[in-house]
Amino acid sequence: MNIFRLAGDMTHLFSVLVLLLKIYATKTCSGISLKTQELYVLVFLTRYLDLLTVFVSVYNSVMKVVFISSSIAIVWCMRAHPLVRRTYDKELDTFRHYILVGGSLVLAFIFHDEFTVREVLWAFSIYLEAVAILPQLVLLQRSRNVDNLTGQYVFFLGAYRALYILNWIYRYFTEKYYSRWISWIAGIVQTALYIDFFYYYFISWKNNEKLKLPA
Repeated sequence: MNIFRLAGDMTHLFSVLVLLLKIYATKTCSGISLKTQELYVLVFLTRYLDLLTVFVSVYNSVMKVVFISSSIAIVWCMRAHPLVRRTYDKELDTFRHYILVGGSLVLAFIFHDEFTVREVLWAFSIYLEAVAILPQLVLLQRSRNVDNLTGQYVFFLGAYRALYILNWIYRYFTEKYYSRWISWIAGIVQTALYIDFFYYYFISWKNNEKLKLPA
């Protein structure tokens, strides 16, 4: 654990809390991609298979439970909540996310640390998380106008991975034999996908205007 890892975890947690606040306080999921949220459920379930078999720390276990349960709760609200589900932008959320699942699975079978079920699924979760935000970004570009809470959710979600890159750099120089090339490459790709969004987010913040993305 280091300051960059902790900051990344807290930023990730904050992004989830912002999204839950939007859904529960406003009873709307407008501007949120259900497909991205379903991909995150798959990411967390496949990454944290060791939840009941490997104990690292109370902090580690609690964070795993929080991310799994919150992602499932978000998908449930968007699919089953009588009020929230009516506000889902189904006509805008048409990204073929199954392609991302299939591509990530193929990469996991080819590039992994060890050819075991757990390690292949861990690699799959890393690759899938790198691109899981794509349906969300496409939806926002199609809707163009982005409400404040949705904009903050996406911003903090992107900031979390950027902080993790700093965590990896710190660990590389302070820990002997530290190497996680799968996470490094996927993390760089994931952060790069947010660059365009970060730019327009900064412009809207600088000009004190509502966030708008180009079509």
